[in-house]
Amino acid sequence: MSLPFTDYSEDALVEQPAIALFGELWGNANTVNCLHESFGPGGTLGREADSEVVLVSRLRPALMRLNPGVPAGTIDAAVEELVRDRTSMGLVNANRDIYKLLKDGVRVEARNQWGEPTVDTVCVIDWDNPDNNDFLLVSQLWVTGDIYTRRPDLVGFVNGLPLVVFELKAVHKRLEDAYSGNIRDYKTSIPQLFWYNGFIIVSNGADSRIGTITSSWEHFSEWKKVDSEDEQGITSLETIIRGTCGKSRLLDLIENYVLFVEAGGGTIKVLAMNHQYLGVENAIRAFQGIKENQGKLGVFWHTQGSGKSYSMIFFSQKILRKHPGNWTFAVVTDRQELDEQIYKNFVNAGAVIEQDVQATSGEHLKRLLRENHRNVFTLIHKFHTEKGVRYPKLSDRSDIIVMVDEAHRTQYDILAMNMRNALPNAAFIAFTGTPLMAGEERTREVFGDYVSVYNFAQSVEDSATVPLYYENRIPRLQLTNEALNDDLNELLDSAALDEEQEKKLEREFARQYHLITRDDRLEAIAEDIVAHFMGRGDMGKAMVVSVDKATAVRMYDKVGKYWRQYLDELRAEYRRSSGQKRDTLAERVKFMEETDMAVVVSSAQNEVEDFAAKGLDILTHRKRMINEQLDTKFKNPDDPLRIVFVCAMWITGFDVPCLSTIYLDKPMKNHTLMQTIARANRVFKDKTNGLIVDYIGIFRDLQRALAIYGTAQGGAAGEGDMPIKDKDELVTALGTALDEAEEYCRRFNVDPAVILASQGGECAALIADAADSLLETEESKKEYTSLASDAIKLYKAILPDPRASGFQARVTLLAVLVARIRALTPQADISQVMEGVNALLDDSIATDGYRISDPVSVVDLSQVDFEALRKKFDAGRKRTIAEQLKGAINTKLQKMVRLNKSRTDFADKFQKLIDDYNAACIAGNPDIDDFFGKLVKFTKELDAEERRGIAEQLSEEELAMFDILAKPDINLDEKEKNQVKQVARDLLETLKTGKLVLDWRKRQQSRAQVRQAIDIKLDAGLPRCYTKEIYKQKCDDVFRHVYDSYYGAGQSIYSQAG
Repeated sequence: MSLPFTDYSEDALVEQPAIALFGELWGNANTVNCLHESFGPGGTLGREADSEVVLVSRLRPALMRLNPGVPAGTIDAAVEELVRDRTSMGLVNANRDIYKLLKDGVRVEARNQWGEPTVDTVCVIDWDNPDNNDFLLVSQLWVTGDIYTRRPDLVGFVNGLPLVVFELKAVHKRLEDAYSGNIRDYKTSIPQLFWYNGFIIVSNGADSRIGTITSSWEHFSEWKKVDSEDEQGITSLETIIRGTCGKSRLLDLIENYVLFVEAGGGTIKVLAMNHQYLGVENAIRAFQGIKENQGKLGVFWHTQGSGKSYSMIFFSQKILRKHPGNWTFAVVTDRQELDEQIYKNFVNAGAVIEQDVQATSGEHLKRLLRENHRNVFTLIHKFHTEKGVRYPKLSDRSDIIVMVDEAHRTQYDILAMNMRNALPNAAFIAFTGTPLMAGEERTREVFGDYVSVYNFAQSVEDSATVPLYYENRIPRLQLTNEALNDDLNELLDSAALDEEQEKKLEREFARQYHLITRDDRLEAIAEDIVAHFMGRGDMGKAMVVSVDKATAVRMYDKVGKYWRQYLDELRAEYRRSSGQKRDTLAERVKFMEETDMAVVVSSAQNEVEDFAAKGLDILTHRKRMINEQLDTKFKNPDDPLRIVFVCAMWITGFDVPCLSTIYLDKPMKNHTLMQTIARANRVFKDKTNGLIVDYIGIFRDLQRALAIYGTAQGGAAGEGDMPIKDKDELVTALGTALDEAEEYCRRFNVDPAVILASQGGECAALIADAADSLLETEESKKEYTSLASDAIKLYKAILPDPRASGFQARVTLLAVLVARIRALTPQADISQVMEGVNALLDDSIATDGYRISDPVSVVDLSQVDFEALRKKFDAGRKRTIAEQLKGAINTKLQKMVRLNKSRTDFADKFQKLIDDYNAACIAGNPDIDDFFGKLVKFTKELDAEERRGIAEQLSEEELAMFDILAKPDINLDEKEKNQVKQVARDLLETLKTGKLVLDWRKRQQSRAQVRQAIDIKLDAGLPRCYTKEIYKQKCDDVFRHVYDSYYGAGQSIYSQAG
């Protein structure tokens, strides 16, 4: 009878299965464990020191194999270029520099036999034949940076270069910890490992995500499907490894699906997300069948905000790189601002380096297509002709691919026919962020059927976008949307009204226009916008969308008026308040004083006079639009430009991730509506959702707009095709989240209802007791914190909805418990937590009971009175005291182990103590008294270890050196022991006085001198009981310790420790 499986460790359930899978994909001989790596030419990896991240012993043979006939000196020069120090470049620039070498080869200048200068390009990776490359997976690789040594779980090497880094967690651990606790640290501690990185994968076995060196956590994405969009999505470790790390797939991703994009004053590295990769691969297959499908490459529908423009770049760039031919991509849009936007996207991603490739006229377009350009950009209006006139042929070329952005708007009418006549042999593919709707069957006739579909629900489920919610706030004095007839909707849906259209709007739809723009209605909306904006929980940026340019300016003036009124009231309340409330009000006053607003509308002739006739000043706004980079300011989350007033500009093709709220007061329908609301669905930091505040009553007809062609199969739009949901669902979700968090509390005999019913000192005591109960295990602490945080985020998302007040007391209690628990962590900064708690409190709650009136003190082990601590433990909240002691031990132990690696056995013992207690909790028989007793005993052992140096008459760094030489299992008599002590002292003095110079670790000669000094000192000073084998091992161990601990020029871990 087999015993039940009991090993739920990271190694058993995550790391070993991953290694086994790589054994299948890369071959079992291509995996190696380096936890106990040996160094030198005959070592495990051939590394000289653990600062080296390139395996030169594998790189050089690979380059020789991939470049037959290239002189050895050229290969050596290529190796030198690949491994040279790039610290001064910064992480991103170093990574981009090496990426170019990987893709295009290393150019090496030399001279031929006649002394003439030549340039050889040394191929680094054989992209076309994966099996020609050397693949190696290394587990537990020690890497040392300038100061710290770290050990990533898995590193994938190709031809000796570390292209993939894995960080793993146990299945019961939070996945985000792999990023926040490890990857972020690695990028600063051992940055050289990431100079070569293609991508990073984090996993706990059940959940997995992938990102790049610049990805923040919210931009680490899931990879749920391996080969097809039709697969059922699975977030397992196996799926992400098979989907990204098979030999061919890994090389394809790195070669063709990586972009370096200039954005927001810096560079970000973009890796295709799962849906982008599968979608573009579908489009590539359609391209490969270009003759069979007669140039109809299909409709590529990926919902707004999911990276459609990057997919266009991936598609064109892969064809240009991998498919021979003189291909030209003509990118067609139907609006000037979209043409500018998409051109900038291509330029910022490095896909366009040519000048003058934006067609200014039909004749210019004709010239561009005759010239040798890889990409050209044009408006579809360049294909306009007078009625009845056939558009002339521009080119007979069959190697032109027309990529049409948002094809459903204009591309199926007469202009599309002209485009076909102008380019009769071109292929066409349509990229759209919205599905084809009723009346748009012609789009499919022109471009073909869907080639890739990634709808709203999929995007939200994959966290590629955040969910959108709406709330109706229609002013009572306004008729509902049914009063706005279809003709008005049609006119407004063209979005960018010209002068004639605006006059037509006022003339022909006088009644409806007056209804929307009447002054008392706009006053009510402006006042509501200010109250709503300031009452939100998420203080992201906002966009106010008005019916026309004049109304946008009027709304700017009116919102400004009510903003000042609100600020005056806030200042008065601040002067009357005190304590925590005063501090909170001070922050709100500061926020309002700093907030900037701006109008962004297109220009027109005679606009100054036209606006003046309506009593409005456009000139001030126009000057700002011309003289200031308002788009850059609005995209910057730290810039105080927080509210913009628009009518057509910026509502399509303009990405502002920190935009969280859209105030919509303009009739819209179909694609323009869906494009506009999608401005708020971009992923950004802690943004829970985007919110659309509807003042016009527009969303009731959205389902009807999606009546046909809403899905890939062409059937009626389903639930997943709806891009936005009623805010009521958020309220329901908050109730569910609160129920789950409170039910979890009750599992630990914590009843939130009892606490809420208490007051004063009783309430404070119950809160402290509750925190103590939730501290049963590390996992219970994390699980509660996670559940409570989810509820708090949802609460903030529904503000300032009046229904929030019904949840406030429950949410505040959860937040206070989180603050109490986090306060137990040594050196914890809970100021942000407490700010969040304070923001949840108002006069309607008896706040005294929620104050943490029993301050949580941090245990100082150097001053601790164990008898007093034991009495406090016996009399009080035992888990809280144990948690404080555990945290103090952990802080001290980390410092001690850092100074002396031989103390790792203490760390192991401490971890086992915690693991045993957690296991007992899971089994249902925890003994907190026994656990506390063991913690106290361990603390005393730790104190004795800390004082051992004094007993041995050695300083901390001398003791570390002595331990390396004397441990483990070397039996020394007193004389030999003193002899080894003296060797430790003498060696350190020799190294520190002349060998450990500035940047010694980066120079091979300096490293060699340090190693030689170590060998000589140990050879001369160690007792005879040290055999040759032990002597050699000690030389290696000492060199590694010196390398890890001493940075040069007097700097070391010991000098930093004081």
